[in-house]
Amino acid sequence: MLSLYAPTDPGWVSRALVDLDEVLIDHAHCEKKAASTAVSLLFRYPERHALLAPLAQLAREELDHFERVLAHLDRLGIRFRRQRPSPYAGELMKAVGPDEPARAVDSLLCLSLIEARSCERMRLLADALEESELRALYRSLLASEARHHQTYVELAQKIEPTADVRGRLRELAEHEAAVLARSPPMPRMHA
Repeated sequence: MLSLYAPTDPGWVSRALVDLDEVLIDHAHCEKKAASTAVSLLFRYPERHALLAPLAQLAREELDHFERVLAHLDRLGIRFRRQRPSPYAGELMKAVGPDEPARAVDSLLCLSLIEARSCERMRLLADALEESELRALYRSLLASEARHHQTYVELAQKIEPTADVRGRLRELAEHEAAVLARSPPMPRMHA
């Protein structure tokens, strides 16, 4: 089950479909960033042995998703390029505590919420898209995104007690919903 505090505004799907090229480019960037973030956590927490193998697996899966989205961009004749990112992730991560172990737990939980929101929005796109190959892509990614969400929660529970992690996840989910509500209406996965 996804730990989101509030569902996506129903108008997001309509806006995303109008600028689908931009959403697809953004999706590729999101997958690339997700892989990079998992790798950066490997460097930040080398002494937390329980995190290493799951983070390495996450990074590989995110790179696979990046390559799959790039293949669809190529198939559709859409050039991958730089893009001004949504402020969503940066605003969400402002809630991360500065001191350990809260910094590690909060980082993992914020990442879990990003994965949950991605899962929710990919489901919305899969249900709304007319193009069958894109619809199939988004349906194929749903289980991975939901699993990534759960993996990040489980990794946080290896650092702090489950009850503390669940409580903090609820707080961060409320923060995530507020960040999303304030986000500009950009054609992005998380705006």
